Amino acid sequence: MKDNYSFDLDAAGAKHSYNKMFVAYLRTFARIGLKAIPTRADTGPIGGDLSHEFQILAETGESEVYCDKRWLDTETLAEDVDYDGDLEPFFRKWTALYAATDEIHDPKNCPVPPGELVTARGIEVGQTFYFGTKYSKPMGAVVAGPDGAEVPLEMGSYGIGVSRLVGALIEANHDDAGIIWPESVAPFRLGLINLRPADDKCRAAADELYAKLRNAGVDVLYDDRDESPGTKFAAMDLIGLPDQLIVGPRGLAAGNVEHKHRRTGTRQDLPLDSVVSRFAP
Repeated sequence: MKDNYSFDLDAAGAKHSYNKMFVAYLRTFARIGLKAIPTRADTGPIGGDLSHEFQILAETGESEVYCDKRWLDTETLAEDVDYDGDLEPFFRKWTALYAATDEIHDPKNCPVPPGELVTARGIEVGQTFYFGTKYSKPMGAVVAGPDGAEVPLEMGSYGIGVSRLVGALIEANHDDAGIIWPESVAPFRLGLINLRPADDKCRAAADELYAKLRNAGVDVLYDDRDESPGTKFAAMDLIGLPDQLIVGPRGLAAGNVEHKHRRTGTRQDLPLDSVVSRFAP
């Protein structure tokens, strides 16, 4: 877990801290390629007045999630955020659309028409809690306020299930052939396949391209095994790197390498001398 706690002098400060983490979590998940839906959640044994679970929709999810279908098209990275400014408009915007777990959802009083309501399974990857003075008062956790008077701390807690993220990413980004890693979290940027390791020209071209890409700061997984092309293609699709480069005799004869985009499956020939500049950061 990635855990965080907030301690504030008053409820207004505590709500600002809650909003900071709420917005930061949504944008963090978006940056790693996940559509996280913040659902109103039961505070459970932790208690408190406010809590949201961040759910990734997936068939293998452990929770039942209900949300307005407009959530699926919501973009949380479209606007710049000043975390020291007023974040309440962001919080209200991203909680205005209905979203709830089965513990909170009431079918009889749901504000979303059945035709606009998405029902799906969800994987919880994070949760935020605001529990005020529930713990600080009985523990005597007080500090001096601006006027010198002692006040109990207003508290919140926040967590991301880091170990869950890998599974959630794979569940949300895969097809029948394997994983499709978002570029922001892929273990390697490119997969490089040498179709004919025994061919001197193929080996020289692939080795040189690998070295140039590495020198340009590109993370590359190089498959130069003595295996069949089909085996290599299947393995690279299973691993799921964002892009693949395929070096073979036919392409080299024309001065090209084949490029495959893993998510779309589109293929094109690229001039060998343009590859490094295309993928260099």
